[in-house]
Amino acid sequence: METLILRLGLALAIGLLVGLERGWRERDAPEGSRTAGIRTFGISGLLGGIIAAVSETQQNPFVFAAGLLGFTMSLTWFKLREARRDEDFSVTSVVAGLCVFSLGGLAVAGDYKAAAAGGAALAAVLASRELLHNLLKRLTWPELRSALVLAVMTAIVLPLLPNQTIDPWGGFNPREVWFLTVLSATISFAGYVATRLLGSTRGLLVSGLTGAIVSSTAVTASFGQKVRAGEPAWPLAGAASVAAAISLLRVLVIVLALSPRLLPLVVPPLLTAGVVFVVCGSLLMIKRAPGAGKDVDARNPFELMPLLIFASLFAATATLGAAVVARIGNNSLIGISAASGIFDVDVAVLTALRSVGGAMPLPTVGAAVLAAALVNAGGRIFVAILSGTAGYWVLLGLVSLVAAAAGASAYFLTMQ
Repeated sequence: METLILRLGLALAIGLLVGLERGWRERDAPEGSRTAGIRTFGISGLLGGIIAAVSETQQNPFVFAAGLLGFTMSLTWFKLREARRDEDFSVTSVVAGLCVFSLGGLAVAGDYKAAAAGGAALAAVLASRELLHNLLKRLTWPELRSALVLAVMTAIVLPLLPNQTIDPWGGFNPREVWFLTVLSATISFAGYVATRLLGSTRGLLVSGLTGAIVSSTAVTASFGQKVRAGEPAWPLAGAASVAAAISLLRVLVIVLALSPRLLPLVVPPLLTAGVVFVVCGSLLMIKRAPGAGKDVDARNPFELMPLLIFASLFAATATLGAAVVARIGNNSLIGISAASGIFDVDVAVLTALRSVGGAMPLPTVGAAVLAAALVNAGGRIFVAILSGTAGYWVLLGLVSLVAAAAGASAYFLTMQ
């Protein structure tokens, strides 16, 4: 009995939570002029729970089905009258009411944890109306197409790929390679969408941060070109340093998603280096503010051809790494990650992380991840030399050296 009372309380709470959002939107409407508010939604959740309890007691699932049908007809009838008066064609409140009733039933007769999560998610979606509508207005067709491609490649292509290694060294698992490739691109695509939602960037810092979500190397090259065009080197080198910190944050996100056991080994050095990049970069930017410049053009990171190139590169690196490790030993992974980190830190990190869970010791995998990040920092300096002036790449190089030294110190302290 006590359990039933608690579950009924949860059903009521789900309705009140959703009703709070619905009632807040219609708080200025005259009393009795709306079909459902906070009380009605709360009672709807409780009603769903009660009918689910009766259905369980009677051991007859048709009781709940009949209750849901009757509730649907009643709510729809009243909402139809309201819509005719207000000339409103929105069906959101009706669908929300059906969800509340069903979640109330689930809270009593099913998984109450899933019901609570569903209620919170429903309230969050309803409260995000403006955000979601603005998203649709701001997204372009290529971006929407990229999201659809992501869904197809995740839900259709991924399950069809063989989940076993197909090379003699056990390095190339098609499903694993594809999953990690899509995961990396998804992180970049999420950052790209966030950048688009913020609108056209105006400040140098925002430009560097949002551009680095896609590619910190591209930001370094873009800022170097600005310096070569006559803009001051100090603030641009500072912004490039802050962008480098975003690259390290991306590495931490990938490690968190794929191998949390590795976090104690890589978080101290990467976080320390990232803090140094941010602090030194901020000091350089304060030195002298540049004039308004063009924003960093962020390429859509989920286009098909770059994705296939990334997957091919990752597959080749994984196969080569497995072959070299089989012949030489575990320490070769560090060299492989460092070499591949020159041109793409994500490839290097993913190649190292896929060794977790096998015979590879965690300290070796952690060292490989850190080596990839370190060499990638050197690659950014090389890009700065090619694109900018001596003042630009010297400043960026000095900050990178300080960050690398701080990160190395944190690593050795952690290993003691």
